Amino acid sequence: VQLQASGGGLVQSGGSLSLSCVASGSILSINAMGWYRQAPGKQREMVAAITSGGFTNYVSSVKGRFTISNDGAKNTVYLQMNSLKPEDTAVYYCKAWGAATYWGQGTLVTVSS
Repeated sequence: VQLQASGGGLVQSGGSLSLSCVASGSILSINAMGWYRQAPGKQREMVAAITSGGFTNYVSSVKGRFTISNDGAKNTVYLQMNSLKPEDTAVYYCKAWGAATYWGQGTLVTVSS
């Protein structure tokens, strides 16, 4: 499985960004996808995840602001990020769980104050 993430960028505090991650390869093996992030000097943390059945999970700091969704075909996962804060600044990584775990390349999100 290969994951291609896109959509990062620079936004002002309070703004919105949307991330996308497209999976290719053995996508039928995927049973969940999600987003992690890693800020400078911090450990990578899970931001949100969604199962193939549509169940979602969020880190508490983004609940009510971020929404994860998929296209229902185990191919693309999205992360809609609203009301962004400077502390959301990080490199965001797409992850998929299936026969193994797979990581995409990171996409940088920078939120200016």
